[in-house]
Amino acid sequence: MAIDPKSLKLFIRVIQAGTISAAAEQEHIAAAAISRRISDLEEHLGVALVERSNKGLKATPAGRALIDRAHRILNDLGALETHIQDYGSGDKGYIRIHANLSAITQFLPGELGSFLKTYPNIQVDLSERMSTDIAQAVAENTADIGVLVMDEPLKDLTYLPYRADELAIITSQGHPLAKRSKVRFEETLGFPYVGLPHGSQMNLQLTRSALALNRTWRCRFQVSGYDALCLMVEADLGTGILPRRVAQTQAKALQIQVLELDEPWAKRQLHLCIRSRASLSPAAQLLVTHMAHSEASLGRPGKPGFLDRGEVQ
Repeated sequence: MAIDPKSLKLFIRVIQAGTISAAAEQEHIAAAAISRRISDLEEHLGVALVERSNKGLKATPAGRALIDRAHRILNDLGALETHIQDYGSGDKGYIRIHANLSAITQFLPGELGSFLKTYPNIQVDLSERMSTDIAQAVAENTADIGVLVMDEPLKDLTYLPYRADELAIITSQGHPLAKRSKVRFEETLGFPYVGLPHGSQMNLQLTRSALALNRTWRCRFQVSGYDALCLMVEADLGTGILPRRVAQTQAKALQIQVLELDEPWAKRQLHLCIRSRASLSPAAQLLVTHMAHSEASLGRPGKPGFLDRGEVQ
């Protein structure tokens, strides 16, 4: 027996649902047929994949390993199918983008809006992720295009400069620094911060910059987005750092002050990342070209601006 995609999909569904009967109802297939497929998988692989208890079914260690690999295989098969279909349909396709909060709040709404007006039959699936996770998602083929602030490039990915932004400090209007127009990062370290989630590229940058000064970055609260961060700062619960463009928009509605952050690292370069030029479907190539604003940016050898397979400028 060869392992077929249908059996992998049904095995994953059973573990997600917790019982064969629940999976059968969701998939509109007989429970006996699913049970037979799982048994055939276990017999073929020579290892138990599920554990049965009065709470239902759960994956064994071997089953969890199979699920991890199966997700990648099924994603690859789905991408292959879409990739081939794109050649027949021209401007139709499906693109998966993982982007960080900065890109989504500043640039992507306009970029995607204009792209989809030109190519209305292309479906774009946009997910917000932390920069520290985006490159890995592209490498594992769970995303076609990543938009991120690059830290350490992965060697098997290709990077393309996308947009630049600038970080700014925000404080409440009653904060001791509120009357300043410009501050150094070191001057803010005597005050607690409101930060983004643990592991975010922003938090890593602030922690490293404080350590370089032999200081500690004190994060009192962590929130998941810029709206919440600004509301917490307005309530005088801490200082914040976020893109100046976002801060200035928020300052129109909230009682916060926006201060220039006088640090070289305050000016950031966002990047697009892909596995390779050849890995892109025609639809994804159209979007990368659109976002890069130039055919030359697609990274032909010798063209400026393209960072290929982890090389950095």
